[in-house]
Amino acid sequence: MGFSNPGIPWSEMERRLSDQWDLVDPMASGHRNRSSSRPPGDGGDSPAWSQHRDVYEAPEGLLEELAHRVVAATKPDQPKVPYAELHCHSAFSFLDGASYPEALMEEAARLGIDALAITDHHGLYGAVRFAEASRVLGVPSIFGTEITLNGTTARNGCEDPDGKHLVVLAKNPRGYAQLSALLSEAQMAGEKGRPQLSFATVAEAASGGARGNWAVLTGCRKGLVPAALTDEKGGEASDKGGARAAERNLRALTAAFGTDNTFVELWDHGDPTDGERNEVLLRVARLCGTKVVATNNVHYAKPSDRLLASALSAIRAGCAMEQIDSWIAAAGSAHLRSGYEQQQRFARFPGAVATAYELGLDCSFDLALVAPNLPPYPCPDYPEGHHHAGRAMNEMEYLRHLAHQGAVKRYGPRHAERIGGAWRQIDHELDLIESLGFPGYFLVVWDIVEFCHRSDIYCQGRGSAANSAVCFALGITKADAVRLGLLFERFMSPERDGPPDIDLDIESGRREEVIQYVYERYGRSHAAQVANVITYRARSAVRDASRALGFSAGQQDAWAKRVDRWSGIPDPDESQIPYPVTDLAGRLLGLPRHLGIHSGGMVMCDRPVIEVCPTEWARMEGRSVLQWDKDDCASAGLVKFDLLGLGMLTALHKAVDLIFEHHGVQVDLAEIPQEDEVYDMLCQADSIGVFQVESRAQMATLPRLRPRCFYDLVVEVALIRPGPIQGGSVHPYIRRRKGQEPVTYLHPLLEKSLAKTLGVPLFQEQLMQMVIDVADFTPGDADKLRQAMGSKRSERRMEKLHERFVQGTAANGIEPGIADQIWAKLAAFANYGFPESHSVSFAYLVYASAWIKCHYPAAFCAALLNSQPMGFYSPQSLVQDARRHGVTVHKPDVNFSDWCATLEPLPDGTTSVRLGISSVRSIGEEPAKRIAEGRPYESVEDLFRRCDLDRRILESLATADAFASIGSVTGDRRGDLWLAGAVARNRSDQLPGMVLGGDVPQLPGMSDWEEMVADLWATGISPAGHPIEFLRADLSRRGAVRSVDLRTMDDGSKVVIAGLVTHRQRPATAAGITFVNLEDETGFTNVVVSGGAWKRYRSVLVAEPALLVTGRLERNEDDVINVVLERVWGMPVVVPSRSRDFR
Repeated sequence: MGFSNPGIPWSEMERRLSDQWDLVDPMASGHRNRSSSRPPGDGGDSPAWSQHRDVYEAPEGLLEELAHRVVAATKPDQPKVPYAELHCHSAFSFLDGASYPEALMEEAARLGIDALAITDHHGLYGAVRFAEASRVLGVPSIFGTEITLNGTTARNGCEDPDGKHLVVLAKNPRGYAQLSALLSEAQMAGEKGRPQLSFATVAEAASGGARGNWAVLTGCRKGLVPAALTDEKGGEASDKGGARAAERNLRALTAAFGTDNTFVELWDHGDPTDGERNEVLLRVARLCGTKVVATNNVHYAKPSDRLLASALSAIRAGCAMEQIDSWIAAAGSAHLRSGYEQQQRFARFPGAVATAYELGLDCSFDLALVAPNLPPYPCPDYPEGHHHAGRAMNEMEYLRHLAHQGAVKRYGPRHAERIGGAWRQIDHELDLIESLGFPGYFLVVWDIVEFCHRSDIYCQGRGSAANSAVCFALGITKADAVRLGLLFERFMSPERDGPPDIDLDIESGRREEVIQYVYERYGRSHAAQVANVITYRARSAVRDASRALGFSAGQQDAWAKRVDRWSGIPDPDESQIPYPVTDLAGRLLGLPRHLGIHSGGMVMCDRPVIEVCPTEWARMEGRSVLQWDKDDCASAGLVKFDLLGLGMLTALHKAVDLIFEHHGVQVDLAEIPQEDEVYDMLCQADSIGVFQVESRAQMATLPRLRPRCFYDLVVEVALIRPGPIQGGSVHPYIRRRKGQEPVTYLHPLLEKSLAKTLGVPLFQEQLMQMVIDVADFTPGDADKLRQAMGSKRSERRMEKLHERFVQGTAANGIEPGIADQIWAKLAAFANYGFPESHSVSFAYLVYASAWIKCHYPAAFCAALLNSQPMGFYSPQSLVQDARRHGVTVHKPDVNFSDWCATLEPLPDGTTSVRLGISSVRSIGEEPAKRIAEGRPYESVEDLFRRCDLDRRILESLATADAFASIGSVTGDRRGDLWLAGAVARNRSDQLPGMVLGGDVPQLPGMSDWEEMVADLWATGISPAGHPIEFLRADLSRRGAVRSVDLRTMDDGSKVVIAGLVTHRQRPATAAGITFVNLEDETGFTNVVVSGGAWKRYRSVLVAEPALLVTGRLERNEDDVINVVLERVWGMPVVVPSRSRDFR
């Protein structure tokens, strides 16, 4: 389910959370409609929200419509004719199909088609979605592909790629596995986007192990047989030379696949030549003794999709629609047709439609039949002295052994447990794991975590796994589910399909080591990384729509830049983008563009993974990827493991290492004490760089919440949403915490679930516990309700569950009116709630990073710099924050700097930060390490000769003032830059010490401002001072105050503020408000920009790196300060500053 914003206005949500039912707006009781099943983004303010694809459900009313139709046809006067569509491209043909597989299956159901094939180019990308829709709608699914033989050009970027096509259909699960393996071999034999497959290879597979398991169609106009008709005649189908070539090719197919498995495909898109071609193909088929089948060579579901299909074809070819001449028929006929329509079109070809129907039924099967299992886990023998000594443990025995060992360490022995009920919970979970058959899954995750521990790689399980006491005992998670009272069934229950989901966060810099361990441990043939389907977003949709409609590259770029990344397709009047562009872009939105690689999803299975899903090359060199994304893998039964790179774990590890190296203190993150000093820092919103609580919204909430203990941080992580932050609104939890609102419960039975959050539901687990307590739901059914109330709500499931809820509340003596209010509260809250287990896992990292920032700010700063890119702030902002905390930051120096940032001792016993050589522009890790390893250097020429550096690197070092420690240097950056160029021009055959160009001329020294600009150009960091600091005198004359000065000014004051733009954000629920963060030498100011002001000053607000703002100061009772923008100007600051926008 999505962790996003409520489906009703925030004001309404606030009233429901506070139980202010007399103020509830009856018009806002329903869940608002959305154009997409995916929840709206939140501008980066909330904790990560899921992009999970829900299991397919039919559109509202479709199943009822199908059930009540006697004749499933578009017109009641059309009799039902049995028919199966055998050649159909979905949007997963990537720019050669215009409809998602689900949409094709829905239209097939409406038309009464008896079976439907999916035959995307060189892949099974959409097979899982297709199979899900098939099960729900009752239309049998056929799995196939259209392959290209002997192709040499990539499909994308070429109007008419070469090679001959062939449609191959799997007749059974074995044929599917063989087809999947063939596609993998073709993909891996070529390069990204250019699979290599010859007819000989296909023929060998077809006549060998796949004999009888495949059916082959001769294909479209580029098919092996149809293309032969025109290859020798230049465009006209012929009974002479072309027909003889077509016959030769058809006989080659029948020799490989068998006559009974080879079918000549006929199609009719209304082109004048279609009828003649089909006549010739029929004669060729009769000569070879093969049957003909009718298809419609489908590329989109409905006739109305033709424009979109034409546009996608043009985008694929890299030209405008008016320029392309491809398969798109002028009549727009490449859509699904009913059996009746096909029979009318192919009346001259008796049996073609009937044969398609018979073949379709012969090839249909459920994809669930190909689902694999996990590979068996290698378990050790029982130890000596055990009554089973010498016998290998099975998976469940070994899991119990490990869990019991861990439970003793965590909770004490069974007879003297330190937390009551811990062992009972351990036993309950292990029994459920055994009954559901998942011990191997837990062992694999434990094994990966153990590898991380052995290799000194920071990792932790998160998400719903933190609800498990077994995961805690195994060391997979850091959260004590028993002590915290977390609901196990949010993680695992008998009613849930498939294995539980355990996400492992691994320090990002070393995640690759873990991935390689998995490959080595379980075999590359049995493990693979999952895909990430890159879909059209608003900006890319506008750009490609403009190209397809024939607009110039300049216009494409200009219009794309007018699209805000956080919003959808803009209004044509407001954006001045032509309506045809925005209309077409709206149709493109959400369609697959290409395949990427998931950040950490891996699958393992007990047989070669290519027999389940094809693999292909990823864009990352040397990486291969499955053709399915994580949700497809899970739905198809592939067990998925998420190995996610987390930058904060890298930063924490680096900080711990620096603290030990420079302070001699060994920090154990699991043993960090809870200290008031750390919470005092967080209460002041001093959280730059601190995990999860450093954004604008979070920094505004910290002084309101005023965390004083660990569980307060759990709440803080879950509490952040754009809605409560805007317009001075305060979350009911905060009001109750501050005593401004009484703690109330709609019914006493809710106190158990809501007491720890003061009667206000915050977590998904609370939703589950509420229905358990008031309606006697089982934990498994409570989880079903949570899912049903998720981002893609199922009205049918909701109805059934609501009926049960009403019965349960009545049995518990709850009045119907109160029960209705509880249900409405659940429905409003469900999509807003955050998993408590997720919050707990993240809260550990919040406190650990805050503790290190509080006690070791220099190490914290250096570690963050060495872990980039990560977090919310740029290295420049991180350094300026460290300076405000008294940390000295030194420029990079070839004699003092390591390759990365490190610490240097100061006379007072503290440490300072020394920027690393790799922070200098144009210097990568390898040359930076060479420079660091070769220290010390006597001269620039000595550095140049020993480290094999080029002129570009030498000049960047000079600009960064990295030669300051070399005695023979001029002492001025301009002179150093001159000298660096002269040394770089020095030939290797000259004697050491001789420099071309003679003495460095007398050059004027740089001013402080110029040195700051040089620092920013060379490293992106200005250690000597903030850019605004150098302009302060002029700004003060203009009435501008510093950020810190706002704290002493009254609410409503007119103010002038200036700063560099660090972020621009527009949360989805902010009603058009944009937040702009400005940074000066004293801190940050949050500027609130109304929708009208944004329109007025958009060009300045978007383009300028520094702003001068006049506005009105807003201060709330918790001393959270904003400036509401009234006017704004760009500042003439020649500084290469780049904001991190809309994160």
